[in-house]
Amino acid sequence: MGSKQEPFAEAAKHWDLETLYADLASVKGKRLTPVEKLHLRGLLCGHSPAEIAEKLDKDAKGVQTDLCATLYKYVKSLLDKSDSKLESWRSVTDWLEQAGYRSELSPPFSVSASAPENTVVNITNMRIDENNQITIGINLQITVPLPSDLLKDNPLKDNPLKDNPLKDNPLKDNPDRNGDRANQN
Repeated sequence: MGSKQEPFAEAAKHWDLETLYADLASVKGKRLTPVEKLHLRGLLCGHSPAEIAEKLDKDAKGVQTDLCATLYKYVKSLLDKSDSKLESWRSVTDWLEQAGYRSELSPPFSVSASAPENTVVNITNMRIDENNQITIGINLQITVPLPSDLLKDNPLKDNPLKDNPLKDNPLKDNPDRNGDRANQN
């Protein structure tokens, strides 16, 4: 029997949920409840309170009341919009997007020829704060061979002094050639 996917899980593909949960929790004064997170993800997926209620087999009026008493207040406080009128549930997602919580994940791409060939960078979040500073969140994955793999291809492994510029250094122990010009005149 397959496991049922968490409702509104697709929100994680488009929103920086962990940062948003943490920021809303700081406004609330404690962690968001699982129900608050679920309702928030539903809104972020573009569902109305009535659609959220329908998908969760809940009473539409109850979900609307919960949102008004909790998430809407937290979001307004977080974004300093306490005096703003919430025209529609869509305003919440619009405000959060304007605040930089939307994070379209970029498709993986190769970094460059100088990095290992399996290096992947994903941009997870881009935000511009009130001081016009840009914050870019990235997920960097670098795959490197183990040292044993490096040693088998290393031509110096049997002779560590081969091609060593310090071996037979002509300046070593030779005061006339080590930069001490005072004794040469």
